Parts: sequence; C-alpha cells; structure tokens
Amino acid sequence: MPALMPIEQSHNPGSHSSARGLAIHCKNVTKSFSAGGTSIKALRGIDLDVKLGELAMLVGPSGCGKTTLISVVAGILDRDEGECLVFDQDFSKMSGRQKTRFRGQTVGFVFQQFNLLPALTAAQNIAVPLLINGVSHSAAVKVAKEMLDRVGLGDRSESLPRQLSGGQQQRVAIARAMVHKPRLIVCDEPTSALDHETGHVVMRLLKNVALDHDRALVIVTHDARIFGFADRVFKMDDGRIVDVIANPSSLMSPADQQH
Repeated sequence: MPALMPIEQSHNPGSHSSARGLAIHCKNVTKSFSAGGTSIKALRGIDLDVKLGELAMLVGPSGCGKTTLISVVAGILDRDEGECLVFDQDFSKMSGRQKTRFRGQTVGFVFQQFNLLPALTAAQNIAVPLLINGVSHSAAVKVAKEMLDRVGLGDRSESLPRQLSGGQQQRVAIARAMVHKPRLIVCDEPTSALDHETGHVVMRLLKNVALDHDRALVIVTHDARIFGFADRVFKMDDGRIVDVIANPSSLMSPADQQH
C-alpha cells in the first residue's frame, strides 16, 4: 500500500483560533422531530466541548442521537434550544446564504458510504468542494491531484469510484473533505464498511489531520477497533452524553491496541 503523506496543515484565509480554545461549544442543546403527530426528542440537553486540535468520538447505541448531534454541530439541522458555537460562530444567527458559505469553507464531511459521484473520476470528486467555493476548474483539479498524492493514491486520479476498493474510495472521500482546508472535519462511521487493516490506515490519516492545533475532528462510530485513536470518547444514550472517557485506549481489546 502506498505511503500516506502528511496532510498540509494550513487554514482558510482569515481563520482564527477560538477565544476559548474550543472548536465546538454546546450547552443544553435540544432537538425534537415530529413523526405521525408525535414529538420525538433526539437530543435532551447536550453539553459538549471539543478542543482545538482534538479528535473526539461520539459512541453509543443506534438511535441515541449521535448523527443528530453532529448534524446540529455542522449546521445541517437547526437546534430547538440551547447554545452551539463552532469556532465562536452561531449558525442560528446566520442567514441561509451565510450558513452555506460558512459550512462550505469551515466544515468537511466524511461519510460511511463514501458518497462519491459515480460519473466523476477520483480527482474530479475531490475537486468538487473547491469548485463550489469558486476555484477555477484547472486549479481545483491540480489541487485535487496533489491531495490524492497525500493519501497515497496519486496513480488513481483518473479512476472512477467503481474502479476503486472500499478503502481507496474512503481515502478519496477524506481527500475531498480536506481539499478546501476546513477547520472542522465531521465523520459518520468512516470505518464501519472497511476491514481492520484498512480502517486503521484511514484512522491514521484522520489522526494526522487532528494534529493541527487549529483544527478538530468529530467522529461518530460503533467501531470499537478505532477508539484508541481518539483523544476523548463521548458516550451517548437516549439523547444525552452520559460519560466522557479521557483514556480511550482502555476501551480497546489488546489485539487492537497493538495495531
């Protein structure tokens, strides 16, 4: 497997550290959904602080609110009550256009099913966030190919997603999430569709991103094999954070700790 190159750790023009040293600050956040005339409480007073330079994991049973929480943090869903700041900015005080622009410049997404566009090559998929942010096509593709080199796939720039393995597709997805140099990376089950070795390759790549003191990663996962990559693990249940593990490697099996 080609070696992974360090991800460039520069930031969006004009970016600045949070005044409190936090990438994310949530206080008493609630979120409900209506279904068949019934209100379902997905988040029940969430308190969450994620530090700059931290890789935080959200774990817990299906339906406990993990994906809802990261959707609120990333500005995809509006919260009902409480406070939620991302790099000291509040999505609820932004217009729709401001929210889209801030999210497009500041947040990168990595999904379980990769979400690559099947008709585009690996380089073209990676270039999409740059094109959305107004970068010219030629410049965007050039940067995309450089990102492919950094994730060890420099020779697959013209490959379509169907021509790549699951692990390769996930590395393309990570490169796409990183190409516009966002300060917050949000990942939803990034390793659950991957084998053990490939999952660890992906996590080493993400961990490298988290070493930047002015960035943060939040990962939703059920995959106990990767808990040791986190700086802290936040356990959720029934819409609440019920525990914070400051020594995540203690949650891993001895075999996983050796990888």
